[in-house]
Amino acid sequence: MSPDGAGAAIVTNVERVVLGKPAQVRLVVAALLARGHVLIEDAPGVGKTLLAKAVARSIGGTVGRVQGTADLLPADITGVTIFDQERRDWDFRPGPLFNHVLLVDEINRATPRAQSALLEAMAEGHVTVDGSQHALPEPFLVLATQNPFGDAGTFPLIAGEYDRFAVSVSLGLPGREVERELLRGNGGIAALDALVPVTDPNGLAACQREAASLHVATAVEDYVLDIAEATRAGSTRLNGERGISPRATQSLLAVAKGYAATTGRGYVTPDDVQAVANAVLAHRMQGDTMVGLTAASAAVAEMLTSVAVPTV
Repeated sequence: MSPDGAGAAIVTNVERVVLGKPAQVRLVVAALLARGHVLIEDAPGVGKTLLAKAVARSIGGTVGRVQGTADLLPADITGVTIFDQERRDWDFRPGPLFNHVLLVDEINRATPRAQSALLEAMAEGHVTVDGSQHALPEPFLVLATQNPFGDAGTFPLIAGEYDRFAVSVSLGLPGREVERELLRGNGGIAALDALVPVTDPNGLAACQREAASLHVATAVEDYVLDIAEATRAGSTRLNGERGISPRATQSLLAVAKGYAATTGRGYVTPDDVQAVANAVLAHRMQGDTMVGLTAASAAVAEMLTSVAVPTV
């Protein structure tokens, strides 16, 4: 499969499992093509883990899984160094982090100490354990789910951690007819069991390179910068004191490229930027002020109306 077709194939594959959520599926795949990590936030039982597993299975490679709990330790994620009595030397035993895809289920049920084990890995592609640096596989993707902010037994993610997720999506309840299909055994777990990969780590890496090389007109770059400046100028009540970071600005354009790549287009339009803006920005504003994702999303939508859209 050619790199420019892999993105669309992943979208189609995942939609066999996650029914009735085409926009969310496309946003997740766009983030993966942008080499970004994904946070899926919603109430229990609406398909967060199902979506993460379907994406992981579609792109092949190795998959690790961590269940967020209050007693989870950083070493449970990164791995440990132990002394080998036979060799009389220290030996590193890698944890689930050392996979192409790491599924972190209910990340905000883990303590901040455990959550911190992901920060270096997500930002730099390696992890340091007992003073030694260990490279992670390429490509490396974190797909994390979290329950709504404020649920019992949860620990809020810090702003710096939110900023390392390229996008955050929320699934919401399915429509009546979609839920009927689930009752009839279509989609869902049954479809996941039958899902086969449509690419492999090398194919995904090629698709990521293809997405990164898409043409971006200067007017589209200016549009991204105008949006970033709007978050810092107080045009939204949820921007805190900082607005979005330069990392977020870069993510906005990178995910817009990924979104364009899922359509097979070789260039980015302002429509691509608008399509991904909420998923890229809202959770970062939520992290700044600890408001709900719904309120942050509304503020992003309001802010976008204040930024002039270029004609390209």
